[in-house]
Amino acid sequence: MISADLIRFTLSSARAHRLRSGLTALGIGIGVTAVVLLTSIGEGLQQYLLREFTQFGTNIISVSPGKASTFGGSMAASFNSTRPLSLGDAEALSRVPFVTHSVGTVQGNAEVEGNGRSRRTMVSGTGPYMPRVWLFAVALGEFLPADEESAPRPFVVLGSKVRDELFGTANPLGERIRVGGSRFRVIGVMESKGTVLGFDMDDAVYIPVLRAFELFNKDGLVDISVLYEESASAEEVVAGIRRMMITRHGGEDFTITTQQQMLDVLGSVLNIVTIAVAGLGGISLLVGGVGIFTIMTIAVRERTSEIGLLRSLGAVRRDVRDIFLGESIMLAALGGVGGVIFGGLIVETTKILVPALPLSYSIPFAIAAETVAILIGLLAGVLPARKAANLDPVDALRTE
Repeated sequence: MISADLIRFTLSSARAHRLRSGLTALGIGIGVTAVVLLTSIGEGLQQYLLREFTQFGTNIISVSPGKASTFGGSMAASFNSTRPLSLGDAEALSRVPFVTHSVGTVQGNAEVEGNGRSRRTMVSGTGPYMPRVWLFAVALGEFLPADEESAPRPFVVLGSKVRDELFGTANPLGERIRVGGSRFRVIGVMESKGTVLGFDMDDAVYIPVLRAFELFNKDGLVDISVLYEESASAEEVVAGIRRMMITRHGGEDFTITTQQQMLDVLGSVLNIVTIAVAGLGGISLLVGGVGIFTIMTIAVRERTSEIGLLRSLGAVRRDVRDIFLGESIMLAALGGVGGVIFGGLIVETTKILVPALPLSYSIPFAIAAETVAILIGLLAGVLPARKAANLDPVDALRTE
């Protein structure tokens, strides 16, 4: 039987049993739709996190106190040997080769009062180069000046949300406010940055680090952000930072983290999550495969006399096998295409209705889901097709 006749015969057989064929394809379609939706969530989360990190630039290295992993020795000894990060450390790191700026940070929460209103918000103690390091622009006024570290002036820069809550549309420059009970003068307002990894950058105020030490009774930085030249190798910069910190601290009681390391860790976790949720969708595909196997087994039983007639007209076993196998693959393929299209429509519609939800239609995963659907159709149809091909022509013709 030539290919054109085989395709035509397979299509006519599927049309002759529209309801059965439709339900069989629907089982596969639901599975593919589930895979498309679940992988779109995983892919969307990956792209969301990538955008969150890269909005600060791609050439930042973070130095935090304490060693992330220790080898040998007691835990108590490890904690006792950890020195806090100081402003001197931040200044020293700015002299490392290829480093352009470094900024230390200390954070806490405090009551902010101004213009007869109050609001509890995040207070970030930072340095004058923070806007350059974090790519965070000033919308009004200026950022914290490069004062003497030992005697910084009581200046404060407001996040856009804090400015709106305290002063509305009025110009706050020069106004006096209280942060944690201490008086500060407003010298600037930051542009809106939005929420970054759960932290609302706009719902914050920025004051000199030393003032934050006094406000929160702390003596060490939370971390130091180091900005280096884009043309420089991250490995070289990390090596220079490590040498400088070991020289100052007498040992490696700190952790250096590059943005790429953070992205790699998060990416590997999200890849596992994406594969896991795709596997959950794959269970639906397997259920659809069982449906195909059941329907094709029933079809062989119902069409036994038809098989006998085909054999009597000259069709060989291979032709009978290919007819049933082709029908199984066709139903799986059509169901898969329907699932890919329907899943894509759901994703795109959801993105329009709920734009904040991180969804991203992944074409590679959609292609993979369709390929798996076809393979399941092939595997599910093998046994029924072989059973049909092995029927005795004479006995098949006698079957009513």
